[in-house]
Amino acid sequence: MSDQLEEYLERGMYGAKETKRDERRYFLTALRENIELALKKGQVMKKDAVKIKPLLKKVKDGHLFLNGSLSYSYLSPYIQAANEHKVPFTIVQNLEADTDIGLVLTGSEGSLERDIFLFSKYMMINCFNYST
Repeated sequence: MSDQLEEYLERGMYGAKETKRDERRYFLTALRENIELALKKGQVMKKDAVKIKPLLKKVKDGHLFLNGSLSYSYLSPYIQAANEHKVPFTIVQNLEADTDIGLVLTGSEGSLERDIFLFSKYMMINCFNYST
């Protein structure tokens, strides 16, 4: 059997080959190098979409991924913000993936060097505000 035919049959039986499968499951189908911002589920549940609006406004080729295991009432402010800034969104429902990620914003300028988690930036600011 030719290699092309064998590959075609495997793709039909098992689906397309997926790169970085665990990373995609954790980051709601997105790859780390494309991510501009990520929020944990608890942060999304605070319904504080104001913090992500500046990024939604300036992200290039952005896409918002929301964790479908969260109630729609938690996701609604982020969906409204995405619609306001004309950023497409997808609600990702994957019952097999165990992730604490609630929201991922991707863009064409994502970076591996940059910290993508919003809480880290605020924790650093707050660390300097406390005197020991």
